[in-house]
Amino acid sequence: MGDDGFGPLLAEQIAYYRASAPEYLQGMLDLPGSSEIEEALEVFRPTGDVLELACGPATWTRRLLHHAATVTAVDAAPEMLRIARERVGDDRVRFLLADLFAWRPDRRYDVVFFGFWLSHVPLERFADFWALVDDCLAPEGRVFFADDAYRTSEELVEGAESSTIRRRLRDGTAHRAVKVPHSTHELEARLAHLGWDITVSPTAGPFFWGAGGRA
Repeated sequence: MGDDGFGPLLAEQIAYYRASAPEYLQGMLDLPGSSEIEEALEVFRPTGDVLELACGPATWTRRLLHHAATVTAVDAAPEMLRIARERVGDDRVRFLLADLFAWRPDRRYDVVFFGFWLSHVPLERFADFWALVDDCLAPEGRVFFADDAYRTSEELVEGAESSTIRRRLRDGTAHRAVKVPHSTHELEARLAHLGWDITVSPTAGPFFWGAGGRA
């Protein structure tokens, strides 16, 4: 997606998720609003062939299988994919190891889903990422995503105006990562500007979800 100076930061972000895989599930946010996302996904019904971007340890993959005929789950961390395979154990799922900032699809899908990934895409690469989503989507395809704008004061090592944060593993090891604190209205507007008709809905907590397709 171009040489824009984000390469080292994004490589460090991948390194963080590789290293955090063994403890990732224990560190998930337990805040109000998560059940609203689960309910919204059930209403959305991701049917057909579904592509899941940044699948992590298959937290959402199993929910996608409630409705999907097949799921192709992509992640840049082999440690996450190893956990995901162990947790899912379903022949309808194909796991792919790939860096989403370099990967291109070999086919199109009925639904593209990504959970808690969009905030890890720098705003400078926002349009490029959504061009990738467009390349992945069938002509009448649909998109569903979930995310949050939650950042702790300890993470904001470059200040609240920066999207670069620092996260620590349980052993104290620190890694930089991207965390863009999207607001629902601004996110809807950015997507509309790029030609998407996606409604972004807030929850009772820091979470939100988006559902829709091309305009």
